[in-house]
Amino acid sequence: MASPQCCANPPTLSPAAGDGKVVDSFGGLRAYLAGAQESKAAVVLISDVYGFEAPNLRNIADKVASSGYFVVVPDFLHGDPFVPADADRPLQVWIKEHAPEKGFEEAKPVIAALKEQGVSVVGAAGYCWGAKVVAELAKANEIQAAVMSHPSFVTVDDIKEVKCPIAILGAETDVMSPPELVKQFKQVLSSNAGIGSFVKIFPGVSHGWTVRYDSNDAAAVKNAEEALADMIEWFNKNLK
Repeated sequence: MASPQCCANPPTLSPAAGDGKVVDSFGGLRAYLAGAQESKAAVVLISDVYGFEAPNLRNIADKVASSGYFVVVPDFLHGDPFVPADADRPLQVWIKEHAPEKGFEEAKPVIAALKEQGVSVVGAAGYCWGAKVVAELAKANEIQAAVMSHPSFVTVDDIKEVKCPIAILGAETDVMSPPELVKQFKQVLSSNAGIGSFVKIFPGVSHGWTVRYDSNDAAAVKNAEEALADMIEWFNKNLK
């Protein structure tokens, strides 16, 4: 079950955020695009419950794009991000309409659209809710590299079925994926010699730290930037 930690530090959404552009349809979904469309390597970024208009997420997309990737941030929530102030629609109700499994199915046409434009390798990175979508993509052989940051709803059984190189970035304080669970993920991956893996638990941070941080908090920014660097390094290792 989702916890209040899933929704802590909600961002102020901005449809105009980022240096990229928003298109009405990419693989059937509205999406934020960044980077060179002619790139042969692409990354799909999958948001948390607050959706693709979060400025920090678009900033991440721009930075990943600056490393040579064509980046797509689809609106898997269809313009309906979670609103903490809506007492009539708590997370338990909202999530029934936005199951990560639905996001997984909608990600397939996005990946197909990337391949149609000439992309040869695709990575996916997901945050909280989006990490479960990434897990499903990694299990289905849809992507060539995966990164999950402070995953929600991901199980040990999911990790056992992963079929591509995967990095998992966990938080010291995390109800959804506590360090004990992340260590189980690591144990499973370590026993699978055929799948490359990188597992790291960041000390002194909480669930959501990579994307829902205060840009005025130097320590929070530093931790988020370290996670971003780890993610880009993983894609550089496995997609280029």
